[in-house]
Amino acid sequence: MAEQIDLMDMREGAKPDSAVVRDALGVGIAVGLSGFAFGVTSAGSGLTVLQSCALSLLVFTGASQFALVGALAAGGNPLTAAAGAFFLGTRNAFYGLRLSQLLALPRVVRPFAAQWVIDETAAVALAQPTRRGVRIGFAVTGLSLYVLWNLTTLLGALGAEAIGDTDAWGLDAAGPAVFLALLAPMLITAVERAVAALAVLLGLGLLPVLPAGVPVLVAALAAPAVLWADGRRRGADPDGVQRDGLEGDR
Repeated sequence: MAEQIDLMDMREGAKPDSAVVRDALGVGIAVGLSGFAFGVTSAGSGLTVLQSCALSLLVFTGASQFALVGALAAGGNPLTAAAGAFFLGTRNAFYGLRLSQLLALPRVVRPFAAQWVIDETAAVALAQPTRRGVRIGFAVTGLSLYVLWNLTTLLGALGAEAIGDTDAWGLDAAGPAVFLALLAPMLITAVERAVAALAVLLGLGLLPVLPAGVPVLVAALAAPAVLWADGRRRGADPDGVQRDGLEGDR
């Protein structure tokens, strides 16, 4: 494994450090500004400024944070809301498995780096052809996004308190809108789009009949259901596996 990782530093096409930093800052700043929407949504759901800021400081994964405060705003049970946020956050563990190999950080640093293992840092880091680029991309994206996300969360929460009823301004839709904006570019393959479509159907269809927060948990079943169906399809057509992987998932 170590030999495979070391080969990263010998790959051709390595980006200059300045280019990696530029790309990382672009992602960090663009996504970090979304923390304002979270602060507003969190305060509108009834959380205090301190609670909103604590979520961004300690949880620091936007989708899970929006899911949590969205369920609370809809009157959901706190435990159910937390469960939905937890399941959304488990994807970061899979990012960590891959990033731990590429970053090859000292053991003492890994627990601190784990706080920054999210969609954006993983995307920037995995796009780099060398281990140096992976480390720079991960660190710059993580630092810029963490600082800006927490700052804008504070500003959003304070702003929400100042304007009063956020529902009157339509700011309760800010969270879902930002979440969809972050999610849409990640839906690249046909399987990913199918998972998203089924999750939307389950979530919206069950919203009127289940308690707040529960439809999110049920919608999480879309991923294993679609993956199972896709596996059956590929197993039934073994000669088409490669064709589907190259063409059908584009």
